Amino acid sequence: MVIIDMQPTFVAPGSPAEVPAARGVVKNISDTAAALRVKGVLIIWITHANSAISSGSDWDGFFDVFVADEMRERTIASLSQSSPDTQIWHEFEVADTDIHIFKNRYSALIQGSSALERILRSRGIKNLLIAGTKTNICCEATARDAMMLDFNVVMLSDCTAALSDGEHLATLETFIQQFGDVLTGAGAIALIDD
Repeated sequence: MVIIDMQPTFVAPGSPAEVPAARGVVKNISDTAAALRVKGVLIIWITHANSAISSGSDWDGFFDVFVADEMRERTIASLSQSSPDTQIWHEFEVADTDIHIFKNRYSALIQGSSALERILRSRGIKNLLIAGTKTNICCEATARDAMMLDFNVVMLSDCTAALSDGEHLATLETFIQQFGDVLTGAGAIALIDD
């Protein structure tokens, strides 16, 4: 189970990139992760962090183009590697067997973004369950890239959240048509052999 961007930058009320619906899936993610751990499934937490450089960030192509002027410095600070906002949201219980890694782009699987692919391949993992936020941005980007890299991918519909129901549902519809499957957390748990 790959849980993406469930960190204060996106989950906390009033945060610079708040996704209010993300708070609504915390329990579903927690319950699903707990049940999967019992079945021996690896839980991987991925949070977003960028390196600070003299011009601002190592992803100026994003921050300078897509982040509003009045939010830019606050968002860069929230997503800097030293910020507590890049840590896993405080309401989650993280087990010692879980893995936490950082990514610096939407997709955790594009070259240079994170160690996710190496971790998966080194453990012989082929099947991924995607949870987190935003459904239509980082979850979708990672899930699509996973499919392109020959992983079997499932988006967990009740463990992902976007800024609107329309964005969330459109992504799930596109995903099931071309990239993988869509299940609830309980549906995914039921398919895992004990």
